[in-house]
Amino acid sequence: MRVFAAFVVSLIILASTGTARADPEGQVTWAEHTSLVPAWLDPGEALNLTGSLYALHDAMMKPMPGAAMAPSLAESWSISSDGLVYDFILRKGTKFHDGEPVTAEDVKYSFERYRATYANTLKEKVAAVEVLDPGRIRFRLKEPWPDFMVFYGTLTTRAGWIVPKKYIEKVGEDGFKKAPIGAGPYRFVAFTPGVELVLEAFEGYWHKTPSVKRLVFRVIPDPATRLAALKRGEADIAYNIPGELADDLLRTPGLTLKPTFPTVHWVYFADQWDPTSPWHDRRVRLAASYAIDREAMNQAITSGLSRIRWSMVKSTIDFYWQPPEHGYDPSRARQLLIEAGYPNGFDAGELFCDLQAAPNAEAVANYLKAVGIRTKLRPLERAAFFGAHAQKKLKNLIYAWMVDFGNAATRLEAVVISGGIWAYGGYPDLDALFQKQAAELDRTKREAILHELQQLVSERVIVAPIWEIAFTSGVGPRVEEPGLGLIPNWAFSGPYEDVKLKAK
Repeated sequence: MRVFAAFVVSLIILASTGTARADPEGQVTWAEHTSLVPAWLDPGEALNLTGSLYALHDAMMKPMPGAAMAPSLAESWSISSDGLVYDFILRKGTKFHDGEPVTAEDVKYSFERYRATYANTLKEKVAAVEVLDPGRIRFRLKEPWPDFMVFYGTLTTRAGWIVPKKYIEKVGEDGFKKAPIGAGPYRFVAFTPGVELVLEAFEGYWHKTPSVKRLVFRVIPDPATRLAALKRGEADIAYNIPGELADDLLRTPGLTLKPTFPTVHWVYFADQWDPTSPWHDRRVRLAASYAIDREAMNQAITSGLSRIRWSMVKSTIDFYWQPPEHGYDPSRARQLLIEAGYPNGFDAGELFCDLQAAPNAEAVANYLKAVGIRTKLRPLERAAFFGAHAQKKLKNLIYAWMVDFGNAATRLEAVVISGGIWAYGGYPDLDALFQKQAAELDRTKREAILHELQQLVSERVIVAPIWEIAFTSGVGPRVEEPGLGLIPNWAFSGPYEDVKLKAK
């Protein structure tokens, strides 16, 4: 068996385990930019990631500072030489918030219970999950799959985030959502859906005792109100402070602006597989891309901090391919529309977006209108947006994004491969290339296939990439360490045991 737990990372993690710490003190309050719903506190269901995931729960492995896949509840893992068997050894002494130990039965239960993004992919690939003893578990694959650990050990899915079997069987699914128990650094205290979540330090956490006693996540949808709460000291960290508000924040003594770069945003042409739709014509999709002034959007919405990108794959993840770029060219956009048979433009229906992305999507809609592509903005509350998107209920145009963990293959599978959770159609040759790379164990050959696939995605304009967005958060004067940017590609604070208040 080949041991895959990084030795150096294990030393870093273990060095901090059990470190003597003062008792947790004080409270940190976050002004949340989006609503909190019960399903998002459950790793088995959440379609979208929220900051509270890292507070309430823990995983077998997870992204941590300095490591994309750090040993957590699993202290090590190994892979058989034929790539079919993965064995995990659980860390001794880990426990849930009710004091029950974390066991291999909980790991098996969590995997089998998982029903969110890529659940079908995982279960189609895994032949069996075997509990060897309370501290060891084995996954048997049906065939070698080079991305198993990408799906299981990063935030590509939450299948490796462990929930307590005994507790859920006792209180039921609804009871768990009302009062979730996890194995993370903070335990549940109270939750008013859409309003506020309150957590308290769990001093039995294996990694280290948190510094802050209480965490409060308060939903404040309006960005100006979030900034006002930060200025008044009602919030210590405020997520998603855009544009002129970010400039105001920078001018305010005692406040700091902290950008993170969690994801790429793009416009998705949901109707491109419909031969009767204007979006079926590549020239129309390309015209839409030329019509968008990304640099102007960047300056107006994210204070110039975002990174303009021409791929839906984040530049920092594995197997990324750099596509050719093109500038803002409305004249070229109009010419392409004329060539496609729309000299007067056309009515493009609705442009759907998450409510918090409405300013970005509105800018896109205005640029499209300027060249004759007339669309109506349709913002939805986040849970409704992601639910409808996953169920393929949205039409016309979608201002879309997803969190960037995993690699280029996981991103492509979700968005451009037939059957992907966010894919409204597919192309047979792209599907064939994807299947070919999924079975390729030679890294160099696999990379070449994935580069070819990304090139075809770019040439066909399946999406119009916008930017690697700067997610700009404000930090108040009481906070020494907000945890923003510590975990690669993570928008929110984390790990929460590292969040600190300044000494009084």
